[in-house]
Amino acid sequence: MTRKIGILGGSFDPIHIGHLIIAEQISERLTLDLVLLIPCNMPPHKDAANLTAGRHRLRMVEIAIEGNPRFQACDIELTRGGVSYSVDTVTSLKSQYGRGTEFYFIVGADSLIELATWREYKRLLSLCTVVTAARPGCDLGSLPLQEGLCTPEEIAVLKRHIMETPLIGISSTEIRQRRQSGESIRYLVPDAVENYIIEHNLYVSREGHESRATKEQCEELR
Repeated sequence: MTRKIGILGGSFDPIHIGHLIIAEQISERLTLDLVLLIPCNMPPHKDAANLTAGRHRLRMVEIAIEGNPRFQACDIELTRGGVSYSVDTVTSLKSQYGRGTEFYFIVGADSLIELATWREYKRLLSLCTVVTAARPGCDLGSLPLQEGLCTPEEIAVLKRHIMETPLIGISSTEIRQRRQSGESIRYLVPDAVENYIIEHNLYVSREGHESRATKEQCEELR
């Protein structure tokens, strides 16, 4: 019997309600057996200088998904170190889980449009099914940036796995900014994650926080 596993990666700095709702809805629609939530070590397309230490981001994911047997935190990218390329992660997971497992890589609409800029994106498409979480009214039907870069078959599969998800106006950036300005983040993240953020004084003084995070990241890469 084939096992179906979803992959939702990201900085998760911090993980918030929007991430969890998207993971839950796509998991239901595709009848996934498991969803791996994977904090990246160093994102390929973003500046990692201000990224919170991996141990905090992983722990917040673990706390956020407690009680959901279909969700599992995965430290594969933090453990591997270096830049977190999706193709490397999926390759390792396929080796780890072996035959009889299908992987569904969950991305946002913005990531789908930029897919051709990803490292070895053609090989990534051969290793897993890319599932796009699109906001209501988001027009991805033409996929203009994919034409000529993907085969008609690959484009058809990408289009077939575009799934409309709720419009949730929450971002990790907003949460960090609200903490810095002393505003509440209640209901933007699970209660346990909010408690963890407060307990560890995360996102309060960004200048002091950045230097600590950078030091801890360097230690994790050794």
